[in-house]
Amino acid sequence: MNQQQQQRQQRQQQQRSNNNNGNAPFNPLKPVYKLLCRYCHNMVCARGMRAILLADTNIELYSTDIPATSIQLMDKDYLTRTCHCRIRDVACRECGNIIGYHVVAPCSRCLQACNNGHFWMFHSDACQPNERKDITGKCTILWNNLPRAEQDFDFIMGTTIPYDQICR
Repeated sequence: MNQQQQQRQQRQQQQRSNNNNGNAPFNPLKPVYKLLCRYCHNMVCARGMRAILLADTNIELYSTDIPATSIQLMDKDYLTRTCHCRIRDVACRECGNIIGYHVVAPCSRCLQACNNGHFWMFHSDACQPNERKDITGKCTILWNNLPRAEQDFDFIMGTTIPYDQICR
């Protein structure tokens, strides 16, 4: 077993133990990622967090608390195979490829489970992650140091829905 597989296994064991003892798996010391669409290299998320799917801890993905304007909800809602959450696919607005999904209506089981509160998910094989750096370009930004979305300069600069469009 290589080192990457061992680290993945350790994260999964930690996730299971957190779920069993009621502690939230959310770790504010996790790095923040900028996510690029793997197909066209368009930035699709400025506030990404590496995560593990609650319903299947073998699946790694990225999640965010706020969607960017560079993604688009697609088609209709559908139910997952493992629970009763209603989800909808999310595509890159630049190239149109499906890169993740939005949890439109989480089921009660998932709401009660330990989670990070994010409802926008990105498939790890559809996105290219880059750790966000601070203003010096040397230190990685961690979630506990990340400003709220409305104060997050990288998020505000061209990746959000303009305020006047939200308030209509």
